[in-house]
Amino acid sequence: MANKGPSYGLSREVQSKIDKKYDPELEERLVAWIMAQCGSGVGQPQPDKTGFQNWLKDGCVLCELINSLHGANKPIKTIKTSTMAFKQMEQIALFLKAAESYGVIKTDMFQTVDLFEGKDLAAVQRTLLALGSLAVTKNDGNYKGDPNWFPKKSQENRREFSEDQLNEGRNVIGLQMGTNKGASQAGMTGYGRPRQIINNP
Repeated sequence: MANKGPSYGLSREVQSKIDKKYDPELEERLVAWIMAQCGSGVGQPQPDKTGFQNWLKDGCVLCELINSLHGANKPIKTIKTSTMAFKQMEQIALFLKAAESYGVIKTDMFQTVDLFEGKDLAAVQRTLLALGSLAVTKNDGNYKGDPNWFPKKSQENRREFSEDQLNEGRNVIGLQMGTNKGASQAGMTGYGRPRQIINNP
């Protein structure tokens, strides 16, 4: 894959807006979590956006991360370091597939080029944040690190109603519909009749 030169004009403006969404504080939290989750074997990135990208770019750290969240039943069987671009992109794609089956929704997923070419590292952060939130919410013993690093996902809260309760609810007029309490037709005149104005001297 050819390296792209600097962008100009509108492309540069768009890229600048995307870059502004990148959160250095979130980067610190994500790095701390990944290292706690995977152990020191994954190394540590340089403390900036480029360092973060280079750390994750070959897909190895991401694959280690998703495997560590599964316990014994690891979704990615072999993780190989490679200098070949297509192999690295393949590993990123494996991570994305495993993250989706773990429960990360499609709208929270980054595209392979977002990470590999550094197009949108804020999207990479969003995916990792969603993954961390899911891991904390699942609470299955595979999450390592501080549970306060990620917000818990809201969970389903099913309620069961009896048939009587459901029927009773149908008789209530919701306030969104408005109310007719206290309304009357007093003082209204029939249509087409002129209104009587009486002057009292």
